[in-house]
Amino acid sequence: MQFNFKDQTAIVTGGTRGIGRAISEAFLKSGAKVIATYRGNEEEAGKFATANAAHGGRLTLEKFDVSRYEEVERFFRGLEKNDARFEIVVNCSGIRADAVVGLMKEEDWNRVLNTNLTGTFFVSKLAVQALSRRRYGRIITLTSPIGQIGFPGQANYAASKAGQVAFTRSLAKEVASRKITVNCVSPGFIATDFIADLPEEQKKHYLDMIPLKRLGCPEEVASCVLFLAARESAYITGTVLEVTGGL
Repeated sequence: MQFNFKDQTAIVTGGTRGIGRAISEAFLKSGAKVIATYRGNEEEAGKFATANAAHGGRLTLEKFDVSRYEEVERFFRGLEKNDARFEIVVNCSGIRADAVVGLMKEEDWNRVLNTNLTGTFFVSKLAVQALSRRRYGRIITLTSPIGQIGFPGQANYAASKAGQVAFTRSLAKEVASRKITVNCVSPGFIATDFIADLPEEQKKHYLDMIPLKRLGCPEEVASCVLFLAARESAYITGTVLEVTGGL
């Protein structure tokens, strides 16, 4: 697919690693300016910036924690102060902290929900305020099929991902009149470091569940995000695009 995002700016949270990095790079290759955010991994952010140095002034990195409202607000107020326009927001920040419910620590429940779900709310809330004034925008959230099917040991993650879908469908109805579309992309098992810590037996079990019999590539997810972000996708809102190999 060929996309042209020249003269548009995309904010990609969690945009320096894994799927987020692939999305940031896809937007850059399609001509967009990209503001890629990260929480704390300076080393990976530096590698990402170096690898994309050829894109020059079209890439900006911002460090903040999406689960902390004051940090998210500071970021958006900074954009407003500098009259920095943006048209696209991709909620890609996400974490796991696996444990069966009976042994799950309260802090791990809260940490996953705060980052994955509340972080999506914080970023989307402040983005909507700016996009509504311009009466155009695209908000895309990376969710997961685990929010629908559930996996043992991932109740917190599944709850956060199911919540993202419900949040997206509600927000889509709220902002449709302002020509803002709100959608989810739901990747299945993608070959990134996000699943690298899973036991080999568990990864083999997951692979057996996939009809296409392979893991997905981050670039395959990124293409779907760009599709939903395109101006031509103006009649798609409140939906979930699955990228799962048939899972």
